[in-house]
Amino acid sequence: MKFNRFEDIIAWQKSQDLAVEIYTLFSDLKDFGFKNQICRASISISNNIAEGYDRQSDKEFVHFLFIAKGSASEVKSMLCLAARLGYITNDKAARLRNQSEEISKIIRGIIKYLISFT
Repeated sequence: MKFNRFEDIIAWQKSQDLAVEIYTLFSDLKDFGFKNQICRASISISNNIAEGYDRQSDKEFVHFLFIAKGSASEVKSMLCLAARLGYITNDKAARLRNQSEEISKIIRGIIKYLISFT
């Protein structure tokens, strides 16, 4: 699995899409603390993939991938809370949680691949 640039990584592409959807979905939310936290967590996924990719070693890349995976879990948790608070529908929350889970699985696969060579 060789990437020429971080933009080629499917998990980065999908996490950018998720972040755009999160930002759009919560753009009018008056709970600014909640909105800020979920938006920051969503963009943290792709940012950590990008930052890790440009580090000097696979070990450092794996470290940042784990952080990205943690951010994906944070987004999932916040989506559950958003539905419970009535900020979004249960269906919308479930769809976005599934997207986040898919990203997490892709990241997990990259981590396993990279660890197998260290």
